[in-house]
Amino acid sequence: MTRILVVEDEVSFSDPLSYLLNKEGYDVAVAETGPDAIAAFDADGADLVLLDLMLPGLSGIDVCRAIRQRSNVPVIMLTAKDGEIDKVVGLEIGADDYVTKPYSSRELLARIKAVLRRNSEPEELLPATIEGGPVRMDIDRHVVSVGGSQVPLPLKEFELLEMLLRNVGRVLTRVQLIDRVWGSDYVGDTKTLDVHVKRLRAKIEPDPAKPVHIVTVRGLGYKFES
Repeated sequence: MTRILVVEDEVSFSDPLSYLLNKEGYDVAVAETGPDAIAAFDADGADLVLLDLMLPGLSGIDVCRAIRQRSNVPVIMLTAKDGEIDKVVGLEIGADDYVTKPYSSRELLARIKAVLRRNSEPEELLPATIEGGPVRMDIDRHVVSVGGSQVPLPLKEFELLEMLLRNVGRVLTRVQLIDRVWGSDYVGDTKTLDVHVKRLRAKIEPDPAKPVHIVTVRGLGYKFES
């Protein structure tokens, strides 16, 4: 079921919006403040975010920017403002679409479906060889080398490293990594992920006790630094 995170501080908007989306078959979560929205996204993720521009605690623009640092999930901005500057800023920081209040249910649902459809279209073929720092991965041959020397990796460690290397410099949450690498096969808490990261570090870091490539971002997840 497609999960939509609604970030809206006005109950008069969020309640009917949640009802509408549930009726259309979407799984809906609601956050009323910017910090709550980021926490909810980090904890449970989302397939699409409906994001109000004016929020307490953190603006919709800042929330959108924070989400973009974590994921390419579609974001539709909702606002009572109809200023061109607001639209431009929202789209420039990564929002996929923009709807001005008051909006019709038909218009909003059409935009949601269009954004989800675009996001589900096949992406361009990913490169078969990726590099970051001393690490080089040949995806097709399932070969990893560090500083020119081949390093054998089990499948899950290989997939985890690939995910990190394809997003160099970007923070990936534990939820994102678990979903992409293990999917529905994952059982247990995040300790399994942490164990795999520890094993990866032992194989690619100059000093696994002081990692410089697979870096922990406290409270969020991991990122790969070249």
